[in-house]
Amino acid sequence: MADDNISDFARSMGIATSGLRAQAGRMRVISENIANAESTAQGAGGDPYRRKVPTFTSELDRALDSKVVALGRVKTDNSAFRMKYEPGNPAADAGGNVKYPNVNPLIEMTDMREAQRSYEANLNIISATRRMIQRTLDILKA
Repeated sequence: MADDNISDFARSMGIATSGLRAQAGRMRVISENIANAESTAQGAGGDPYRRKVPTFTSELDRALDSKVVALGRVKTDNSAFRMKYEPGNPAADAGGNVKYPNVNPLIEMTDMREAQRSYEANLNIISATRRMIQRTLDILKA
């Protein structure tokens, strides 16, 4: 029975750790989007940075005999660029319009907050599991 509990604790920690890794990857992608939100193309009329969207996958961890989450492919968002009339800008096209990334900072900050909450939830699972392991060890010592 003790082996089953240890196995369950390890599985819980492994699943939560995979969630931490996936959310950390998601936060890196979101950070890149925010950092490039106001960038423009290198040359006149060119395309600026295109927003990236993280995806998640479910994988089987054979060591844990359980499914875990992982950061999947990072896709590009093909929605339209924002256009601003700025005829003096070096990135302006012949009509004086400048393309800006299809990044909405409000959406990115909302996504970042959601990723942070998911990260914190996984940390709480790890902390609770560690406390349970410590209590189990204390009981076994008594």
